[in-house]
Amino acid sequence: MATNLSIDPKLIEEALAVSGERTKAAAVTRALEEFIARRRQKRLLDLMGKLEWDPGFDYKRERTRR
Repeated sequence: MATNLSIDPKLIEEALAVSGERTKAAAVTRALEEFIARRRQKRLLDLMGKLEWDPGFDYKRERTRR
């Protein structure tokens, strides 16, 4: 999907430099992928201490091959 964006040229140049990508589109795509992954990780961290665990659950038994 073609999209026209007005992005600070200094940011694009820095993104190209630190990402190792060869094109602006690739650098922006990688930046968006990393942004999304980081936000998803943060949502998981926000759950810490909010979930109730079943003390009787045997996680070791669940990972054995059958």
